[in-house]
Amino acid sequence: MLDLYPLIRPALPLMDAEQGHRMALWALRNGLLRPETTPNDPVLTTSLLGRMLPNPIGLAAGFDKNALVINATQSMGFGFIEIGGVTPRPQAGNPRPRLFRLSEDHAVINRMGFNNDGMDAIAHRLTQREKAAGMVGVNMASNSDSTDPANDFDLLVEKFTPLADYMTIDISCPNTPNGKVFQSKAPLEGLLERLKATRARVAQQAGIALPCMLIKSAPDLTDQEKQDIAQVTKAAGIDGMIVSNTTIARPDSLRSRHRSERGGLSGRPLFDMSTRLLADMYKLTEGKVPLIGVGGIASAADAYEKIRQGASAVQLYSAMVFQGPHIVHKMKHDLAVLLKRDGFANVGVAVGAAHR
Repeated sequence: MLDLYPLIRPALPLMDAEQGHRMALWALRNGLLRPETTPNDPVLTTSLLGRMLPNPIGLAAGFDKNALVINATQSMGFGFIEIGGVTPRPQAGNPRPRLFRLSEDHAVINRMGFNNDGMDAIAHRLTQREKAAGMVGVNMASNSDSTDPANDFDLLVEKFTPLADYMTIDISCPNTPNGKVFQSKAPLEGLLERLKATRARVAQQAGIALPCMLIKSAPDLTDQEKQDIAQVTKAAGIDGMIVSNTTIARPDSLRSRHRSERGGLSGRPLFDMSTRLLADMYKLTEGKVPLIGVGGIASAADAYEKIRQGASAVQLYSAMVFQGPHIVHKMKHDLAVLLKRDGFANVGVAVGAAHR
């Protein structure tokens, strides 16, 4: 794999973080990164949502919001990718600046506000993807000015049931007025039952299998909220959970001048918090609900710890800001070494090992 990132990395601190993100998307769209062709080590094989993945490293939502580079990101070596967040209507998001690079902390703060092209444009792009290339999920959210967020999710499920391998119901965004209205028990129960019915109806009409449905939780949960979300997820028969979104907390260890910016913090400082939540959710769901671990993953050791704490797969995004796309290749190589060192035949048998 040709890694051009070291050539452009010195210029990144000189440009706005959002401009840097647009530059990365432009490079991918124009084929400036050579595809990852190294075969996946068989030890990296894992099962997620009823499908076998060649490796457990996924691209988190937020990088390819508008499904502009689906095929290109799949060719970077990820085991799966997630696009979005997508809202029913196009949405400009919050005023700029809204994305901040905390270089000293290997962290990012964003208050993007689900800026995206809307479900119709993004659904059309999904129809153009190379479906054989890998699993693609769609992160879904309500419009910021919506007076009926539940109906927004209903429209999204209806639109993407025929197109997505899985759909993520994002109930944990800290950057929009409707981002967390379904985080409590009763509203979440009602929402999931409604969405399951819509998914079943659309799938039956289209004559297709049901795509999986996941929820994405926040890391800033009380013990009661953790128990409620775990209980509702199990009772509703939801297919999985993504743990976790960004945090509104600000650790004392942050050094960057941007540390006090409003928004969700991601990257290295989120690792411990999100991993503790992952371990709690694994125990609360008795290991019966597939979990995707996300938050602060910057190395194979980080990914391995998430797996040992209960993640069937992991996602990353912020680490690419600081290490470039070659991190995927390096992480897969190093993770294979760790699994073999500890005698695991594949990722699947290592899931939850810390609890055994």
